[in-house]
Formats: sequence, structure tokens, C-alpha cells
Amino acid sequence: MKKFVFAVTLMISLDSIAQCAMCRAVVEQGGEEVAEGINSGIVYLMAFPYLLIVVAGFLFYRNWKKSSVG
Repeated sequence: MKKFVFAVTLMISLDSIAQCAMCRAVVEQGGEEVAEGINSGIVYLMAFPYLLIVVAGFLFYRNWKKSSVG
């Protein structure tokens, strides 16, 4: 099982490296305006997982407090 998880993790990391080269090529050809757009997109995509974790943690905490009080 550990070997399977390692293999899947390795495959996922190889795909992410390939995407970086593609983005870099687009930025090099597109100029500063394209680079700003890609950077904004990265920040936008990065924010949502953290937001989901915060909301889930808040809901868990609120429900945990209700169950411990009552």
C-alpha cells in the first residue's frame, strides 16, 4: 500500500512540474500584462482551499461547542 501511495504522489508531482514549464512559456511570450494575470489567477486559486479550511474549522468548532454545552 505504501508503494502505491508513493507512486501516485510521484506521478502527481511530475504533472505539476510540467505545468510550471507551460506557464513559464506563456509568460515569456505574453509580456507583463499576461504575467500579472497569471499571478492573480494563482493567488485566486490558492485562496479558496484556505477559505474552505477556515469555514470547515469554524463550523466544526461551533457544533462542538453546542454539543458540549447542551
